[in-house]
Amino acid sequence: MSNIITMIPVRLAATRLPNKPLLDINGKTLIQRVYENVRKYMPGDVVVASGDQAILDECAKFGAKAVLTDPSLPSGTDRIAAALKELDPEGNKYDIVVNFQGDNINVDPRVNLPLIEMVERTGCDIATCGMVITDKEAVENPNNVKIVMGLREGEKEGRCLYFTRAAAPYIRNPEKTPNHDFYHHIGIYVFKAASLRKIVSLPVGVLEARESLEQLRTLENGMYIRAMLIEEMKLIKEAPADINTPEELEEAKKWIK
Repeated sequence: MSNIITMIPVRLAATRLPNKPLLDINGKTLIQRVYENVRKYMPGDVVVASGDQAILDECAKFGAKAVLTDPSLPSGTDRIAAALKELDPEGNKYDIVVNFQGDNINVDPRVNLPLIEMVERTGCDIATCGMVITDKEAVENPNNVKIVMGLREGEKEGRCLYFTRAAAPYIRNPEKTPNHDFYHHIGIYVFKAASLRKIVSLPVGVLEARESLEQLRTLENGMYIRAMLIEEMKLIKEAPADINTPEELEEAKKWIK
């Protein structure tokens, strides 16, 4: 049985919605609602990782364990790795680390359970997930990251060969290719703990810098990422999955009680 920790990386510096984690949503802060959802559904330990003392002070109010990290860390991945090092300096306490984003107020934490199982079953370094996209405009939108993987008809998971902002893979003969779905990457990650420590020790990759996609560092260094297709990831279908704008904040308040 794996020892699992779910890390929630959080930071105050959000340009579109300042102090986002501390915003009130019908009586509870965003970070409290996210933490409580994770605590309710996920096995093992749950810890908030933040570079801001104000976040730790808020976590203390509702009883969440939190670790203060360097505020200058470049990514959530670096933040959870730094918190893991503090909690498990010998590297022998945890086997699997779940990265659950601190603004994912309406993402169902149970999405991670089959990903944990996939890491245990296949030994992949990272497990993640995607959704089928068929809308041409969505496929061509560079903000929608695509997973390139060779799934046959009926298959729901496979090795990730590449991640890209481009419309890929190219379909040369669509009439001869019965299954030519595109897969939208959903940025949910489950790491082997040892793999997480290795990834943050590696230099920024050439392709990672070109596409601005940190998961490419893992692939460039010969590591194994596996993805599973999902159809739904929300707790409340009508509410936004996460909160990044004032409009999404108001929409969340309508649904999340």
